[in-house]
Amino acid sequence: MFVLGTAGHIDHGKSVLVQALTGMDPDRLREEKERGMTIDLGFAWLKFPSGREAGIVDVPGHERFVKNMLAGVGGIDLALVVVAANEGIMPQTREHLAILDLIGVKRGVVAVTKKDLVDDDMLALVKMEVEELIATTTLAGSPVVAVSSVTKEGVPELLQILDAQLEKTETKKDTGHPRLPIDRIFTIAGAGTVVTGTLIDGALTVGQEVEIVPAGLKSRIRALQTHKAKMDTATPGSRVAANLVGIETAQLTRGDVVTRPGWLTSTKLITVRLKLIDYLKRGIKHGAEVSFHTLAAEAMAKVRLLESETLQPGAETWAQLMLETPLAIVNGDRFIIRSPMETLGGGEIIDAHARRLRRFKPDVIKNLKVKESGAADEVILALLETKQPLEYSALTAQANIPPAELAPALESLVKEKRVVVLGEGEHRLFFTAGGWKNLSDKALGALAEYHKKYPARPGMPRAEFATRLRLGNFVNMALEALTRQGALVAEGVTLRLPSHEVKLTTAQQGKIDAFLKALAAEPYAPPSDLIPEPDLLNILIAQGKVVKVSDAIVFSTKAYDEMKSKITAQLKKNGKITLGEVRDMFGSSRKYVQALLEHLDREKVTKRVGDDRVLY
Repeated sequence: MFVLGTAGHIDHGKSVLVQALTGMDPDRLREEKERGMTIDLGFAWLKFPSGREAGIVDVPGHERFVKNMLAGVGGIDLALVVVAANEGIMPQTREHLAILDLIGVKRGVVAVTKKDLVDDDMLALVKMEVEELIATTTLAGSPVVAVSSVTKEGVPELLQILDAQLEKTETKKDTGHPRLPIDRIFTIAGAGTVVTGTLIDGALTVGQEVEIVPAGLKSRIRALQTHKAKMDTATPGSRVAANLVGIETAQLTRGDVVTRPGWLTSTKLITVRLKLIDYLKRGIKHGAEVSFHTLAAEAMAKVRLLESETLQPGAETWAQLMLETPLAIVNGDRFIIRSPMETLGGGEIIDAHARRLRRFKPDVIKNLKVKESGAADEVILALLETKQPLEYSALTAQANIPPAELAPALESLVKEKRVVVLGEGEHRLFFTAGGWKNLSDKALGALAEYHKKYPARPGMPRAEFATRLRLGNFVNMALEALTRQGALVAEGVTLRLPSHEVKLTTAQQGKIDAFLKALAAEPYAPPSDLIPEPDLLNILIAQGKVVKVSDAIVFSTKAYDEMKSKITAQLKKNGKITLGEVRDMFGSSRKYVQALLEHLDREKVTKRVGDDRVLY
């Protein structure tokens, strides 16, 4: 399925030509009928004698409605440029051709209309001017056909040429990430909200759960149509009408994107390759404010030029665009920028979810060039260099590479040890080899610093380690990998370097020895005033020499085990025991016995029932 888009100056006969080709009038608004001009997008479709089908987007030619024109040309495969023979090339002819060139439309046909109104010499002159004009654009060499929509002269020939051009046109790629940029929103009685657009990058099916980005809405597709024919599945490149469940028209905006949930996120900062139109009278400066258009969406934006202070007409550069409102964009999308009065330029989006880049930096520009023109493996590496780690779903979405190309490229990079992968399945996490080394060095450096600062501690708490690595939910993946590699040792809630050993000063060892001696002397009533500082106490706990039952009471492990054993034996014999009986059993005081029994309750050895304890 293909989409054909018209382009040309106002009143050059675009809509009349579409009607002559299809038998349908694309002007759908009453105001358009009354004024005899296209204000918004019009739609029709055409079935060629070969059986090939194409949807037609008829765009307005008036300069006041250029932004409506931009909403329609984003997804077209073939341009039908219309030039009236009695007027020749006009301002919107040049502007529309410049737009088609900037968004990369590579195939087209020029229809010189109204041939019945001029003589042969005039017709030949207009055709020559058109050929010269398109020679410097992506449509260079496109066929030029003279027609009359009134007499139908040349229309059959035009149909054949359009069909032949479509035969040479590549079908839309299928990345598995369907996007339906909304260019019309309306309600049908008994059905509800319907949206239309040109489907790109994947298929949509009836019953499928969908998300509308950046609106943040969830819905389900009740029905699909292409060219007013119902279908179960819409394929990339189709003009599609989708009936959405549970969505009001007021909740949607032209430019919103219907897609599969969970992968597409909106953005407000993008990196682009920007080219200005060569016939402009002046260039644009760093910091200029423009209107930004991509697919069916638009937003105001501020331009950050990365290589100069001013971009001259006809020149090209790397830039970032800071959008006022978030839009749903992916790498590789084409865009246009305009001032209030004219189209300024456009190009390709290289990084749809960019970080603010430093200006005038050669290494930044080098990375961007790889992203723009590199092979799949180079694009992946360049993407990871600026955004790592990336989960598999984020990598596939931001690289915008079809799965059939992405999977083998990733496999090769991992095999060559240029990319490191953690985890499995959809939640795999990817680093460049250098990125993983930097993270590992940072992790091990943090542990070494911690050991130096706290030599008496067995290791760094996991929570503190996670905070330092700043990996969020992915920190456990990194820990597992580092542990598996033998780079660090995990012991309970602490982490340490394999070489780390607890080192005590003479004074610290003296405190420990004095405390253990006191515990041996008074096993059932241990002194609280000799409990060492937390670091030393934790060492004794980790070594299994003591058991802390409360903040102020610590028993030797030998005494604790003995007391626990005798209490459980008594419970098994009598079924219950009181605090006083435990106190008398060990000749201790209430303070120690109460702390012990509450600890055993927390450990689910005993359970309090009234004034008694029973086995848990």
